[in-house]
Order: sequence, then structure tokens, then C-alpha cells
Amino acid sequence: MNKTTLVIMAAGLGSRYGGIKQLEPVGPGGEIIMDYSIYDAIEAGFNKVVFIIRKDLEQDFKEIIGNRIAKSIEVEYVFQELDNLPAGYKKPEDRTKPWGTGQAVMSCIGVVQEPFAVINADDYYGKEAFVKVHDYLAAIKPESDHDFCMAGFVLGNTLSENGAVTRGVCKVDEKGLLADIVETREIKRQGNIAVASDGKGGKIKIDLNSAVSMNMWGFTPGLLKELEDGFISFLDEHGNELKSEYLLPEEVGSLIKKGKATVRVLTSNDKWFGVTYKEDKQIVVESFRALVDRGIYPVKLF
Repeated sequence: MNKTTLVIMAAGLGSRYGGIKQLEPVGPGGEIIMDYSIYDAIEAGFNKVVFIIRKDLEQDFKEIIGNRIAKSIEVEYVFQELDNLPAGYKKPEDRTKPWGTGQAVMSCIGVVQEPFAVINADDYYGKEAFVKVHDYLAAIKPESDHDFCMAGFVLGNTLSENGAVTRGVCKVDEKGLLADIVETREIKRQGNIAVASDGKGGKIKIDLNSAVSMNMWGFTPGLLKELEDGFISFLDEHGNELKSEYLLPEEVGSLIKKGKATVRVLTSNDKWFGVTYKEDKQIVVESFRALVDRGIYPVKLF
């Protein structure tokens, strides 16, 4: 059985939320969302946690979560920085926006050398997905270096009541493999359907039962080299732009279309929740309290 690592993307600026939302307490014992994800990951069998953060957040992370978690599981840190670019490339002088989730995961090169899961810091995924992704990664054979997986959530279970969200809307083939993924923005519930931006000023309709990615993936180390190569192509085309992002779902989709990777979709019916907007926080606090009251989690996790 393979050793497995949980990689947590926590370098986002929290622009819509208006603060460092990853460090907001939401549990009855002052826990943050990451506490619950790490608790579920340890329970599922993961052996190590790697935090992707900004260098300026390192001390806060260690004080608020890292030092505590390190008593229960191996912990490492990697840093997503604007100037962490391939030789010969420079960031535009006025760029302040991070380069995106693809570059974030690239930060793990040299640190992660085993099958690994990737999640967002500010999303609650539920226990089912962690078990399914861990078990898939633990069984991957060394020769299957581009045999990936993804937790597929039901769109209707992932929407915020307080504003639009971005989701990777998936097309799954008859074999249960991901055929395509489209990063879709400004998704809102509207009656018994969802509507989203078509990117051209109009709207499109989406079935609430559609499979979506919540950026919970299972990868082999082979992905890291692919991301490194893809980032160079991205910079050649978009490197002078101030807000373009190298997105993990889009790069995975590109690998699928090129026949360079397969992604098994592991369905989870758990309800997602997270702090996208300030107004979401109270809903998340109440949701964790309900899970504790039902005995799903102890009052104090670590």
C-alpha cells in the first residue's frame, strides 16, 4: 500500500471574503475548516499533510494550525510566490494576483514524491470523499503514473446561498472516467436549475445534478512534471497579463484531451460547505455544530 499525502491549497488572498478566510474559526472548539479536513484525512489513512501557503502567512499558520496538527501527522510547508517562475520568465511589474491553482500545486515539486490528494483550504468535503480518494491512491501501481482520480460532487450540494460560485463542471463517460471539465463561473441556484455565466455576457443553464469538481483530486507525482511543462506554455501565452490564472482543472482537462492522463470520477453525495462570502460563515458554524451534535465529530478534534 502506498504512502499518501494530503496537499492543502491555502495561499489564496480571500479577495471575495475580505480577509484570510482559511484561518477563520468555525467549529465549537475554535476549529477552522482545515481542522475537519485533516481529521477526516487522518481517519481515512493519509500519512502526511503539506500546506501550500504564502510566505507571509507562515507564522500565522504554524501558530493557528500547523504546530497543533504536527502532533498527529507529519507536516510540511511549501510556498506559492508570484516570482516563483521558470528561468527566463519574470512577473509583470504591476501583477499582484497569484498565478492560480496549477502553479500552487507546482510548489510541491521536490517535497511530494508519493501519490497525493489536493484540496482547497476553505472547503468542507465530508468523510466519504477522503476515504474514496485515499483508497484509490493507496492502490495505484508505480507504472500507472498518469492514473488520477477526482471526487465528483453533485452541483446542487455545492452552491452558496449568498452569491455566485465557480465550479469545474464535469462530463463523465460510460466507464466512469472524466471526459471533460469546464471551469464555469458565476453559478447560482435559480429555482430547480442553476444558471452561470457563458463568459460572453450571457447565461447558460446547468442541471443541479451535474457532477462538479471542488478541487479535490488524487494524483501521482507524474502530474508535477506535467504542470511544470504546462506552466511554461501558459506563460508564453498569458505571462504578460495581470489577472490570468494557470488553473489546475484546466490543465488536467488538457492532459485528458491529449490522451496523457485518465481521471476516475469517485462520486460523493456529501454536502459541501465553505466560506466563500462573509455571510457564509454563520451557516458553516451552524453546520459544524450540527455535525458535532450528531456525533460525526468530537467537540475537540486535536
